Amino acid sequence: MSNEEKISAVQKMIGDFAPKLVEYTDNVLFGDLWEGKELSPRDRSLITVAALVAGEHSGQLKYHLGRAIDNGLTEAELVGVITHLAFYTGWPRAMTAIMIAKEMFESKQ
Repeated sequence: MSNEEKISAVQKMIGDFAPKLVEYTDNVLFGDLWEGKELSPRDRSLITVAALVAGEHSGQLKYHLGRAIDNGLTEAELVGVITHLAFYTGWPRAMTAIMIAKEMFESKQ
């Protein structure tokens, strides 16, 4: 495996600018937390997408929608989640999220 393959996505984005944040992201968030046995990756993705929509964290949503697809959620399920959340988190948050999802799904076709 080359050095390029060992560099995580967050390392590529942030580099040496915030090394502790990179370390926590790689080792704790995507290491310990995402690899826990209590929940399936699919369930973790569903929860994460819902939390991002609820918190209106649109900057992270596109990545996690893609990860959710990789973890077994369908486009229809994700649209259903966002639609459901409109009633619990607010219409503007759901509309922002659905536009991000629409753009992402259309770009993959």
